Amino acid sequence: MTYKPKYDNLMENPKIRRWFENLKAKSILTATVYRRTLGYYCELEKTTPEQLLTDMEKLEFRDNFLDFVRRLEKEGKAGSYIVRYKKVLRSWAKFNGIDIKLDVNIANENESPTLDNERVPSKEELSRLLRKATSRGRVSIPIMAFSGFRPETLGNYEGTDGLRLGDIKELKISDEIEFTKIPATIMVKTRLSKARNQYFSFIGEEGITYIKEYLEERKKNGEELTYESPLLQFDVRGTKKNDFMRTMLVTRDIREAITTAGLKMRPYVLRAYFSTALDIAESKGLISHPWRQFIMGHKGDIEARYSTNKRLPPDMIEEMRESYRKCLKFLETRISDVSEDNAKLFLQQQLLSAVGYKQEEIDKLDLSSVSNEDFQQLLRDKVAGAMSDNGAKQKVIPVNEIEQYISDGYDFEAVLPNGKAVMRLRF
Repeated sequence: MTYKPKYDNLMENPKIRRWFENLKAKSILTATVYRRTLGYYCELEKTTPEQLLTDMEKLEFRDNFLDFVRRLEKEGKAGSYIVRYKKVLRSWAKFNGIDIKLDVNIANENESPTLDNERVPSKEELSRLLRKATSRGRVSIPIMAFSGFRPETLGNYEGTDGLRLGDIKELKISDEIEFTKIPATIMVKTRLSKARNQYFSFIGEEGITYIKEYLEERKKNGEELTYESPLLQFDVRGTKKNDFMRTMLVTRDIREAITTAGLKMRPYVLRAYFSTALDIAESKGLISHPWRQFIMGHKGDIEARYSTNKRLPPDMIEEMRESYRKCLKFLETRISDVSEDNAKLFLQQQLLSAVGYKQEEIDKLDLSSVSNEDFQQLLRDKVAGAMSDNGAKQKVIPVNEIEQYISDGYDFEAVLPNGKAVMRLRF
């Protein structure tokens, strides 16, 4: 038996079909929700859409709707839920040339108790969620949590479009799955953007690892991958009715992982996780507000320039990539393996802190790209400034003289890369 959405029979009415198609031109999701809400309202009030148009011309329609609102409020329905009926009735009336004001106040109409009490998951919870997800879920979760995409971007409401492998610009498909640059760029075309603006975001090493493992699994199962292939593919055991996974199936993967992990949250909270991490990064000066807006898919200064020129200068894209890379420490859940580079980075951070740099200043520095000479100059500049401020209270001396200076009333502070030590006179 073929499944039909509830109140699909309303489409037999030409007026409703035209109203629905008009709403659909902008958003299929809005059109579907509005049709369902109109049908449910008529069911509750024991009326029809056509009869509503007749009643809307009368003053008592407002009174009847007011009684309807008060009844739902007494039943404990949220204001944000009740106000939807008001919006739908206005839309249905306006489309049919009827101007109704519906001056009915709804208590707490901007409050959503469920959403207000929802919190962003911690890194540990996100890590647990990833461990419990399927290989496909381990792709959709990072795309939302690390790149900030909406689930509709991965697969739209009808399953007719979604992210393709070719939208990951640094992905190379050959005998092996390779990425030529990390973080990689992921493009969102206009038709998949809620704001109807083309934009791009990035994804770092952890997310790329999950994508690579998932694609290798698909190749192993015999799928011939192309740049037009969907990023998310149907289960080989299932029945494929659409070219892409519908939004409902994308979020179902995530919901199942959430339940298995013993958590309670909506899939959409993963985008809030991304937004919160960028808030922290922006407060530390790691990413600018216009760039943050752009990779979240919001319209702003960068989006205007991008849509006008169709392409940002390569150097700006690289700067954005670098800013995103600095934000990854607030996004990714994996702890990097200890390596020579990591040990050097840790030592550099400790030295900078020892000579007086604040943590906020250190966070803004890209130490991985700072040469040894430049790093030593950073230390000398800070020490020279401290010497200027403190006079004889601080001294730079040969290491072999540390013991003598401690005896003379100085405290050891740090060893500099040039083999000298920083000492401070005790108060």
